[in-house]
Amino acid sequence: MTFLKKYGYYFLLFGVISDLLTPYILGIFYPKINQMTTVISVFGDVDSPVRQAFFIWSVLSGLLFVLAIPAVYYLFKDTSRSMAVILALAIGFYGVGDCIFTGVFSIDTKQATWTLSTWIHNIGSGLGYAGFILFPFFLMLLYKKQKETKYQQLYLLLSIISFSVAGFYGFARMPAFNHFPILNQLGFWQRVSFLFNYLPMMVFSVGQIKNERQKSAKVN
Repeated sequence: MTFLKKYGYYFLLFGVISDLLTPYILGIFYPKINQMTTVISVFGDVDSPVRQAFFIWSVLSGLLFVLAIPAVYYLFKDTSRSMAVILALAIGFYGVGDCIFTGVFSIDTKQATWTLSTWIHNIGSGLGYAGFILFPFFLMLLYKKQKETKYQQLYLLLSIISFSVAGFYGFARMPAFNHFPILNQLGFWQRVSFLFNYLPMMVFSVGQIKNERQKSAKVN
């Protein structure tokens, strides 16, 4: 556990980078896919030429997020144990639901109705995305409790941006709106939304790594 508490922020950062790069690197080996219109889950479709690589990559990314949980929890447990648990669960939901589940349970775009695998995939992805998007909001509440105004304002801003972009992604998924120009680029809006969801985790993990290094330097 000491190892995870010490290196958890590295796992979180590597998880973010790994998951962020997934569609772009796998896209090199799947040239027929349109990144602007196609959602990332299609890389794991039963007929995808990179299905196995997507499975392995998604599971590894998910495990990196899960390994980050102890460090995040112990950082905030003295501020609020219940909110620290919620923040940790937000990361866990994303790591398990939107990474591991989407890698293990493939979708089948040729099926007119959802298969069991598609149901599990989409439910896991939905729960994971919920944790993903709420992460900066819970982080903001914890820093508010700590009276860390600078960080409170930072994560409030990142949370607002994340929610706003997610709104456009939501409209792009709705049949009533996704025929309009720009909103008909579902893959684009998913990737933009994910980028602004990754950003708070990246800022947080880099900040904590710097803090840990400063503490170690003072001790030495």
